[in-house]
Formats: sequence, structure tokens, C-alpha cells
Amino acid sequence: MGWYAYLDDTMDFPFEARCITEREESPLEEGETAHVVGMSPAEPTLSQMFVIIEWMNRELGVPLEQLEPVKASRDTKQAIADWQYWLSR
Repeated sequence: MGWYAYLDDTMDFPFEARCITEREESPLEEGETAHVVGMSPAEPTLSQMFVIIEWMNRELGVPLEQLEPVKASRDTKQAIADWQYWLSR
């Protein structure tokens, strides 16, 4: 829950992000952009965190690790970089 709280408190929603890698559980394709509107209420884990995006006139959850912030605050960019660093360890 610590990571969820950190990300939710630090990221400034909404922001724009680009898909950097395709994932089986997400419809986003590499290079596609999405409007991120918040943290997903899905149960967080130490290896998976989901955010809610607006995509094709609906909202759905996608893994944060597949996103790269494009138009986002410095704090949001840092929080995502921190999460991706944690995952790569």
C-alpha cells in the first residue's frame, strides 16, 4: 500500500502519457497516447500498479509501468520514474 499511497499523493492528475510497451492485459499499443485521470481502485501489489485512462470514449485501468509521461508535472514524472526504477530492481 505504500507505493499506492506515494503514487496517488505525488502524481498530478490528469496528465498525458505514451505507451512504451505493449502488455497482454492492456489494449494500448506502443506509441499510443492516453489521458491518465487517476489511480485504479484495483488491488495494488509490489509488482503491479494500475491507473485509470480515458480511452476510446471510456475509462479503463492499465499498468502504470507501460506508460511514459508526456505532458505531466515534474512530480508526476519523478513518481513514475521511481516506480519504474523499483520494478527494474
